[in-house]
Amino acid sequence: MRLQKQVGVAALACLLSWQLIAGTQVAAVGTKLTLSSQEIITSGAIMKNYIWTTTRSNKEVSVNANVIEVDLTNPNVKIDAMAGTNNQFTKNQSVLGMVKDTGAVAGVNGDFFNTQAEGVPEGAQITNGQVMATPAKISGLYSFAITKDNQPIIDILDFQGKVTAKDGTSFELGGVNKTFYWDDNGTPLIADGLFLYTSAWAMTQRAVDGTHVPTEALIENDIVKEIAVDTNVKKVAPVNGYILRGSGLARDFIVNHLKVGDKITTKYDMIPHDISKTYDWKNFKMLIGGSTLLVDDGKPSYFTRDINDFSGYSPRSRTAVGYSKDLKKAYIITSDRSSGSAGMTLPELQQFMVDAGVWRGMVLDGGGSTQMVSRSLGDMDPKLVNQTENGNQRAVANGLGVYSTAPKGNLKGLILKGQSLLFMNESSTYQFKAYDDYYNPISVSSVTPQWGSTGNIGVFKDNVFTPTMVGKTQITAKSGNGSASMDVEVVGRDQITSMAFSSGAFSVTEGGDFRLPITVKTRSGATRELPASSATWELSGVKGTITNGVLHIDSAAGAKAAQVIAKYDGYSTMVTLPVGQEKIWYDLDNYAVMTTSDKYPAEVGASVNIVTSSGSKNLELSYDFTKGTGTKAAYAKFNDKYGAPIEGEPQFLTAKVYGDGSFNWVRAEIIDGNGKSNLVSLTENMNWTGWRKVTADLSNLKYPLTIKSVYVANPLNGQDERAPKGKINIDDISFIYKGQLPALPNNKVQLTVNKKQATLNTQPMTLEQAPTIVKDNTLVPIRFVTEALNGTVKWDEKERKVTVIRGDKLIDLWIDNADLIVNGQRVTAEVAPAIMNNVTMVPLRLISERLGFKVGWDPQNYGITIE
Repeated sequence: MRLQKQVGVAALACLLSWQLIAGTQVAAVGTKLTLSSQEIITSGAIMKNYIWTTTRSNKEVSVNANVIEVDLTNPNVKIDAMAGTNNQFTKNQSVLGMVKDTGAVAGVNGDFFNTQAEGVPEGAQITNGQVMATPAKISGLYSFAITKDNQPIIDILDFQGKVTAKDGTSFELGGVNKTFYWDDNGTPLIADGLFLYTSAWAMTQRAVDGTHVPTEALIENDIVKEIAVDTNVKKVAPVNGYILRGSGLARDFIVNHLKVGDKITTKYDMIPHDISKTYDWKNFKMLIGGSTLLVDDGKPSYFTRDINDFSGYSPRSRTAVGYSKDLKKAYIITSDRSSGSAGMTLPELQQFMVDAGVWRGMVLDGGGSTQMVSRSLGDMDPKLVNQTENGNQRAVANGLGVYSTAPKGNLKGLILKGQSLLFMNESSTYQFKAYDDYYNPISVSSVTPQWGSTGNIGVFKDNVFTPTMVGKTQITAKSGNGSASMDVEVVGRDQITSMAFSSGAFSVTEGGDFRLPITVKTRSGATRELPASSATWELSGVKGTITNGVLHIDSAAGAKAAQVIAKYDGYSTMVTLPVGQEKIWYDLDNYAVMTTSDKYPAEVGASVNIVTSSGSKNLELSYDFTKGTGTKAAYAKFNDKYGAPIEGEPQFLTAKVYGDGSFNWVRAEIIDGNGKSNLVSLTENMNWTGWRKVTADLSNLKYPLTIKSVYVANPLNGQDERAPKGKINIDDISFIYKGQLPALPNNKVQLTVNKKQATLNTQPMTLEQAPTIVKDNTLVPIRFVTEALNGTVKWDEKERKVTVIRGDKLIDLWIDNADLIVNGQRVTAEVAPAIMNNVTMVPLRLISERLGFKVGWDPQNYGITIE
């Protein structure tokens, strides 16, 4: 966060008085804190995930918040401050980077910092007992510290220091490793200030504000080694020394009182702002600065700074730290403003902290800086666990890290990972993580578990489980004292509530490949894609094959639609896909448009030529990507810069491409109805040599369309894996238009309850079984009605199952079972299908609604009309 010039002391006193009242006015009411999950990070540290709800502008909102709870009495864990890269200031990086650099198991961002300056914290910092920065001379800034006895402190620390020259002259020291800033009265302290910089400051320039020219002195082992007048020492301070930087009066002190070879004395102190307190800061284990106090004595406190400087009354992502009343727990806190999480104002953050158990707490930097990183139990690597406000991980000045200090322990437990929902004959690989007595990860390469499952419904080979029967099982892995288990359900027909193709509506074309994913939902609420190998497939209407769930059309001559049925454990679903109409647009033998070459960048070589092969003309596009940088492309452009308009609303673009095995991309540039350029891929991996038909989906574009070019592209990422020179040939560029499903005949059936006489259109018919009423439901002979209205009926004697297909509708029903499967959806009828006089009778209303029949009812004569 960028620091602003600070308000005056008198103004601050008024401000604090007003904020106490304002904070009371806007404090959250009607809050609810729900612990959604928790997990051990390491011995002494737990990650708790909360959902916090409150009322804002008469509307309930919810916020995702995370709390790392650290047991300060546990000798196997510690909290410490982190900084930049390799624990140096001015080398900002993300919290994840700092956690990995320092070997932490978790962490958050830390103090406020000036994003326009070198990148150092506003307040103080002690890392591993070493002072890295001292407090700023700004009132109301709190710090969080851990004493040598592991006691937490949140308080204001003031800075005092001076440098004494050999001649006895002293000058007040402004601070250690500070960037330029202003005091409470708006005075730039760097103007006449003397500041000290250690090796923790990684830059060779210090506190550059563009106005005050520095004079610097290099000190090693308390001896002046170099004086740079009106310029900076061109090095980073050594480990055994420091650099003094002065401007104005401080410059005069350096120039007039320090000499190379002199011994000088530098002393400084960090003292409590409350003079009634004393702290042994030189023995602090760690310290990090922040801003306003938020919680005191388990209640929201007044604000000790103007929180408008960091959008305190607006919902933002927030970071905070606090501790419990008994001083035994520290709480490291983030709350998110992101998709699904409404962020917090500072008054709301205060209430959340109180709800979460904080006795005393303060704010850290927030907004776009808020990041929490943690290692999951059994994982080697930490990961970002919150959703950042801007979607990125901002480079920040410092952070709070959580570290394991435990020795290496013995194997304590395992954690299983893998599918909890399986289908019969689906082989699934299960993996595991391991952790020791201190909940720290153990390399899985050193652990060989024994695998097993209950119920005898499948078999294990190494860590691969293959179920052979429907049912529930518990998969287990054991190694020494460590074990883990997970429940797995092997789904059967009775557990499925729906099974449907999820590829959406599209038309198929001859020579095309079309993936047909199937989504299954179970009674338990689980959703998964059905493995293609677990289904049995049927194809009708066209000639083709279905391999691994991909439909390939060999021939669609004369066909109007392709019909695909997939079955799993007797549960069926169907999709009917119209055959699209293909119109060749560019074949050079009959029709083409003016075609010219183009390239990007300018150093690329590109050319187009008309060539003849096998008696047919086609377009040759040559490319040379050996020169230039970045993504490269060679174009075949149509109608110069104007492109060619395409009639109608094509769903797909297809072309025959003679590939060169270069692994380059082939794309087309399409201008949509909004004038937007769309780069659609025909292939992103030209790994073949010879002719191949390729396809691009245009169905999501706004019509009308204009095709500008077809081109070969070599994107920057992975460029070294693609051939830099080559040529391809292009022929038969076509557009595929959406096909129409064939219309069903307009037949009409007339029936009468309890009478066998019927008519089909005007032809009289005699039924083997008359329609009848059972429990206020009219049952009709399904075979007669379906076939009369151009459907088909299949009978499975073994399962006593009837399958009805009419147009794009499929129904499976079982005799004496009220559950029916309609286009993959489970439906329950009021009356089950039954056999009467060796004829299958089904509920008319349910079947008519599902098959698209129109039904008329004559209540006076009990007459039924179906059409």
